[in-house]
Amino acid sequence: MGRLTTHVLDTAAGRPAAGLKIELYRLDQERHLVRSAVTNPDGRIDGPLLEGDDFSTGVYELVFHAGDYLKRGAIALPDPAFLDVIPIRFGIAEPGQHYHVPLLISPFGYSTYRGS
Repeated sequence: MGRLTTHVLDTAAGRPAAGLKIELYRLDQERHLVRSAVTNPDGRIDGPLLEGDDFSTGVYELVFHAGDYLKRGAIALPDPAFLDVIPIRFGIAEPGQHYHVPLLISPFGYSTYRGS
């Protein structure tokens, strides 16, 4: 059975990004909020963001509220900060597989990829 997971790492601090709010949307004719969660001390969500019958083919968007997290860090940020909300839009074509969408963040950049 397929599932969707994520993991957020703070590359500037060299640790998981704990306490970062994430929202998952499904994009059909409109944008529908599927789930909202906050990362645990390991930078993960406790359990999959999406699985079972809810995990289906389609276009989704993960919205990472990185600005709120980064403002709590030790690095002084400009006002306004360079990064705030990071949306990652992706497609699920094979709902029987595991889709892992990690985010690596710092105050001035981010990257993502389809992990395993």
